[in-house]
Amino acid sequence: MRHLLRYLGHRLYTTWATFWFVLPFVVTYPWQWWLGRTPAGYPALHRIYSGWAKFSLFMWGVPIEEVHEAAGPLPGPCVYVANHGSYIDIMLMFKTIPGYLNMMGKHSLAKVPLWGPLFGRVYITVDRASAVSRGRALVAARQGLAAGRSIAIFAEGRISPTPGRELLPLQDGAFLLAIAAGVPIVPVGMPLNHMFMPDVKGSLRVRYHRLKIVFHPAIATAGLTAADVPALKARVAAQLTADFLPEGAEKPGPSTWR
Repeated sequence: MRHLLRYLGHRLYTTWATFWFVLPFVVTYPWQWWLGRTPAGYPALHRIYSGWAKFSLFMWGVPIEEVHEAAGPLPGPCVYVANHGSYIDIMLMFKTIPGYLNMMGKHSLAKVPLWGPLFGRVYITVDRASAVSRGRALVAARQGLAAGRSIAIFAEGRISPTPGRELLPLQDGAFLLAIAAGVPIVPVGMPLNHMFMPDVKGSLRVRYHRLKIVFHPAIATAGLTAADVPALKARVAAQLTADFLPEGAEKPGPSTWR
């Protein structure tokens, strides 16, 4: 009986979460379509997506711990390098990172009905199996950084098969981009997202669970070259992996609950 009640509770909460995710999209879609027609509307469209993320997360009722290990506002422009453990990673970053954030995502996102083409216009999609696609994505990202627009990149390249425990090897692109643009790197850890929405093939599962996002201190890249990428990747990987440790083992830092 206990297992049945737990199953029903999970299914009800999944339905609740899905409803409050889909409803804002449906209600705001006419404005999304209108703003997505020309680049002049893209910043406003991003504000809609940021509001969508904040509203949905609020309606889901999950507590979110936002940790900033460095005092002061987030730097900008910069390259946010985040771990990837769930499909809600983008939502949590849209909620917590202010301004007109750029995002680099896999090319299949642009194929999602209705929303996908808009995502592909406002942000950057990349086919990591194609050297040409990767090159174009880095050029677009560098142009955005030059215009003052920070970018978030999941340097693992895909959702880890063991999120919250192991980090996949980080790809070079985000680090080469930051060095070429001369902007800092901000490691971003999200160690609990997979507990809320695990990546289960062929099934949507949502489990009520608190969330956490950690903004590590910015790492300057001025004066670095491609030869420094391995050491830079190792440093960032160590910081992101440390976020997976039990609560008692984490470094203390200021945090706010929202």
